Amino acid sequence: MTRTLLAGALGFWLLLGGATAADARGCLKGAVVGGVAGHFAGHHALAGAAAGCVIGHHMAHRHDRHR
Repeated sequence: MTRTLLAGALGFWLLLGGATAADARGCLKGAVVGGVAGHFAGHHALAGAAAGCVIGHHMAHRHDRHR
């Protein structure tokens, strides 16, 4: 039990230490819009939020390129 707990804590700290900040520009706005649309289109809010995040990030990147 102690070994398993120690291995889990070590794995958690290794993952946490390797994490970097993500560039979520456009993702949050797209996720909200996609989640709402997915909810009203057959209770698929999580799938809509995931798709909205991808599309929102793509559109923000495209907008930055045009500048």
